[in-house]
Amino acid sequence: MKLLLASQSPRRKELLASLGFEFEVVKIDCEEIVPEHIKVGESAAYLSELKANTFRSLEKNEVLLTADTVVAIDDQFLGKPQNEEEAGQMLKLLSGKTHQVYTGITIKTSDKTITKTDVADVEFDEITDGETDYYIRNYKPFDKAGSYGIQEWLGMAKIKKITGSYYTIMGLPTHLVYKILREIEQVSP
Repeated sequence: MKLLLASQSPRRKELLASLGFEFEVVKIDCEEIVPEHIKVGESAAYLSELKANTFRSLEKNEVLLTADTVVAIDDQFLGKPQNEEEAGQMLKLLSGKTHQVYTGITIKTSDKTITKTDVADVEFDEITDGETDYYIRNYKPFDKAGSYGIQEWLGMAKIKKITGSYYTIMGLPTHLVYKILREIEQVSP
């Protein structure tokens, strides 16, 4: 089977390669809009499946993997910040609190679609305005849901506690991906 990863995320590419899978990166262009009736906890799975369904028809020997990560606090969805001001507002909202990171994955073949979501709770220490400015200026988190990357300075310096998978927070619940891909015939590292 030929594994296709529909993600431009360097973190997802690194994680999938670290699992031992060979894959080809493909691009999917779709408007990622979540309808209002979809709950925050279901939105990552919704977006992941939306991407998979937007992709062309798959050949019999192809497996497509899509993913989407959503950060939420108090059932409020935090997407990717548009600018420094919005990134700062998100980090201020997360400061000293626990939030959720949902990563949805969809694994699709020519005859079946499997979509799963994993969630992790992340507790931040207080983040000062100076620390927020430093992080945004040096790490430019504009491609990251919730305005931060766990593997970067802010994650190392300010995360007090994680309940759940570190890799889910990075953007790919590797334990789920590995299990599902192993269950699909002839896909193994």
